[in-house]
Order: sequence, then structure tokens, then C-alpha cells
Amino acid sequence: MQKEFQRSLMALAVASTLGGASTLASAAGFALIEQSASGMGNAFAGAAATAEDASTVFFNPAGMALLPDREVAVAAHYVVPSFNFSDTGSTGALLQTKGGNGGDAGTAAVVPNAYFSMAITPQIWMGLGINTPFGLKTEYDPSWVGRFQTIKSEIKTVNINPSVAYKVSESLSLGAGLNYQKIDGELTSAVNYSAAAFSAGGAGLLGAIGGPNVEGVTTVKGNDTGWGYNVGALIKFNESTRMGLAYRSAISYELDGTVTFSNRPALLGAAIPDGPVTLKIKMPDSASASVVSRLNDKWEVLGDITWTGWSSFEKLEVIRSTGATLLSVNEQWRDTYRLSVGANYRMNEQWTLRGGVAYDQSPVRDEHRTARIPDNDRQWIAVGAKYLLNASSWVDAGYAHLFIKDATINDIEAAAGKGNLVGSYSGSVDIFSIQYTISF
Repeated sequence: MQKEFQRSLMALAVASTLGGASTLASAAGFALIEQSASGMGNAFAGAAATAEDASTVFFNPAGMALLPDREVAVAAHYVVPSFNFSDTGSTGALLQTKGGNGGDAGTAAVVPNAYFSMAITPQIWMGLGINTPFGLKTEYDPSWVGRFQTIKSEIKTVNINPSVAYKVSESLSLGAGLNYQKIDGELTSAVNYSAAAFSAGGAGLLGAIGGPNVEGVTTVKGNDTGWGYNVGALIKFNESTRMGLAYRSAISYELDGTVTFSNRPALLGAAIPDGPVTLKIKMPDSASASVVSRLNDKWEVLGDITWTGWSSFEKLEVIRSTGATLLSVNEQWRDTYRLSVGANYRMNEQWTLRGGVAYDQSPVRDEHRTARIPDNDRQWIAVGAKYLLNASSWVDAGYAHLFIKDATINDIEAAAGKGNLVGSYSGSVDIFSIQYTISF
């Protein structure tokens, strides 16, 4: 009965994870750090050193060497972002009505993940992780003032991560993994047919397509797969303190897809055709250093610093198969750091309480902020708890609130028929996490 239950849990986790997930990214940029509920309660402080359960496959595969013979961890995270634009001087697109503020661009979503680890010999462990390391979704009211810049931006990834760990000695373990990652992307925005007609043929062509306020929606969709790797080391200084070092490689994609135009006037069909497109994007590499130290039988403290190579995202560019540029946005992101500290309090044999704070630097520079990804620095406050069901299974729960710094935007695109988007963004994120772990 127990084996059937374990198999059912894994099947459910794999099926839900392969469905993908997207939300307004809760870590900076469009990274999703929600890879375990046990880590959520500490704001992921010490994530590369804790090796508390099978989710270490993602954070540091070397940590599997501290786990029992077999372990399964299944988690789900309900992410509730809120992101609102305030207009402080925008101008509508040429020959179009201005529009409103766009409503709340955040979209709630469930982010699942599942992990398995198993000891092969006293020195060798193997594991598997299935998760969503990157995801983004911003979606505005289709009639908002910035609709010609963006309506919807969505990125979904699924990552399959087989891993191995080798216990070199009692004080050192090493780990490595492969990452097979699938990405799907969708970008939509309004298209200003009135401005296009006026630019191409003056008042005569403008009148022929129906005059002002003729617009539609352009949709770009694409997908690709890529390979990467991750490596890690776990160093045990003594019975109380250990350090984890971990690195995840960049993954490069060239998404193949299509562009389509809705409500397109027949007279503009030849000038603005549907067709195949490509979009190149590189997911960043990252490196983490974590420390965990047990002060006494009750208290444990944790810390982490993570660097992410977001400077790989220089430009968002969509190219037609003819070689013509359909969309080009200068992003010029910068590399970032994430700092976190936390603590665990073992209240009794069954209950452990968690807490943590973090500072997550945004890769977006103020002068290059766009409505598609209007990101800014964020601060985390997190709490959580672990409840031991029996000697071999337990439940973790965590909650985090993210305070996002208000962000200004000054996107001047009147010359392109898109209007000027001038204002500021306010936002926050709430994350609710739960995880079931069983050793057998």
C-alpha cells in the first residue's frame, strides 16, 4: 500500500510539473526560486548547504550524500503577484484613443516541483528533479495606454535534472547533474494599423482602411529545448557547520515560432504578413555559496549569497525568416546578487519553526525598464514550519511576502506609432508553499 502511494505521488508530481507554470517571476528577472517548501520558510537562506531533503538535487546535488537510502519530495507553490501601473504623463499612440492604466498585470499561478534521490552504494547517490526554474507572465487590459508596447508576455519552462553525488570523505561530497529544459514563449501587443496606413500612404490610405482607431493584436509564439549542467560541493567543517558551493550553467535557446496579426485590413496584408519567426534568448548561469551552522540543540542559522549572470539578456529581438527585424527591444540587463539569512528553531521532536529575510537585486536598469518586464529590487520576509508525521515522513509549509521597490518607466516610442509610456509601477508578491517528503 505504501509503495502504491509513493508511486501515485510521483506520477502526480511529474504530470503537474510537465504542465509547466508561469507567473510574474518571484525572484529577480524571470527566475523562479520556489524549488522547495522547506527552503521557502528561510527565504532560501543556506539552500546549497542544508541538504535537508531531496530538493537538494536542484540547489546542490552534492547534498544527496547526506540523505537516507531513498527519498521523495513533492512540493507546490501558490504565487500571487500584484503589479500596477500609474500614469504620470503618458501620451496615446498616434491616431488611437489613449486607454487606461492596464489593471493588475500580475497573474496567480501554481508552481510545482518533484525530486527523488537514492543511494546506489555507500559512496554514490543518484537523483532526479523535475521543476520550473524560469517563468514570467505579465498581462494587461487589452485597451490600456501601453497596449502598443505590450499586452501579454509569457515564458514557461520545464526542467528535467538527473544528478549524481559522490561522497569523497566524511567531510567532502561532490555532485553534478544534467539539465534538459524546454521553453515556450508568447508575446502579444496591439498593432497600430491606422498609423501604419498613414505612414505608408497618407490620408488616402488611412481613409481606405477605416480612418483612426483601427488596431489589432500581433501574437508571437515559439518554443525550443536546450541542455545545461549543474555542479556542487558540500564541505563539512565539523558536526555543527557545513558549506555548500553550487553552480548552474547558462542555457541558450533559439525559439522557432510564428507571428500572426488579428483584425488586419486587407490593404495592409502584403506589408504586414503572418509568418515564421525566431527569437534567441539565453537563460543565465548562477553561482551560490551557502553556510549552515547548528548553534545548539534548538537553534540553527543559515546564510546564502547567489550571483546570477543576467547580463546575458542584452536584447529582446524577434526576427522574420526573411531576415527582417519584427521587434527589437534594448534590455541591457546587469548581473545581480541575492543575499539571504535565516534561522530554524526546533521546538520539540515534531515541530521545527523557520524564518528568513532576503534582498534580491533586480537586473533591470532604470533607463531600460519596459512594460513587458517592469522589474525592480525586492525584499523578502519568510516564515515556515516542518511537522514530522512519523520517523520517515514529514510536511513542510512556508509563506513569503516580497516587497518590490516602486519602479519608474519612461518608454518613449511615439515615433514608432506606439505612444509614450511614462509612469511608475508598484508591486508585491505573496507565496504559499507546501511539501510532502518521505524516506523509504
